[in-house]
Amino acid sequence: MSMGDTPARVLVVDDDPTVAEVVTGYLARAGFTVEHAADGAKALASAGRTWPDLVVLDLMLPGMDGLEVCRRLRATGPVPVVMLTARGDEEDRIAGLELGADDYVTKPFSPRELVLRVESVLRRSRGRTLPGSPSPGPALGGGGLALDPGTRRASKDRRPLALTVREFDLLAHFLRHPGRAHRREDLMREVWGWEFGDLSTVTVHVRRLRAKIEDDPAQPRFIQTVWGVGYRFDLPSTAGEAL
Repeated sequence: MSMGDTPARVLVVDDDPTVAEVVTGYLARAGFTVEHAADGAKALASAGRTWPDLVVLDLMLPGMDGLEVCRRLRATGPVPVVMLTARGDEEDRIAGLELGADDYVTKPFSPRELVLRVESVLRRSRGRTLPGSPSPGPALGGGGLALDPGTRRASKDRRPLALTVREFDLLAHFLRHPGRAHRREDLMREVWGWEFGDLSTVTVHVRRLRAKIEDDPAQPRFIQTVWGVGYRFDLPSTAGEAL
């Protein structure tokens, strides 16, 4: 997948030589420029030389773990991150999502699925669509919030919002459907495109989004919790107290 005339650069961080070889091979055949780093220090050094368009990051690394690598990368600049996690390591996965990872794939995984996840996150981060897919749509807004799906820019009260790929998608979905109660399962299907997955992914992203758009996340005006259902997004004309 190219960003303009230049193939997107993907940094793969994994200490398992077999996994790294398979992943880098599949990504290279999909048209990406691929760099590999076997540990956190090498990953940060590689990113320092040439900033990647996306990072595929194993959380279980020797020495500096993947969470710390993600934290340091994000402290330097925005970059989409797809995590590789062991099946059942929910605590680490949630911690990665809290740090702003955009997606995850659990081991053992299909390399083809990973490539699809990488392509999806990159398309969204760059505001690109596939031929035949719907256009990003018109600008969205309300209550001081403004989103441009075409440029992937968002602001609140005219101040830019630093949203990850999935946070942007979630807010855009909420703005398109104000006043509707959304089940977490529906949000996972409609925003992430997953029929199955860990619903804590949605919970973490809602919490992160609240922290960025609410004046007081503990008393939200926009994203209301609907107990027993999920969440509802209220614009100021209908906003009330948190349920």
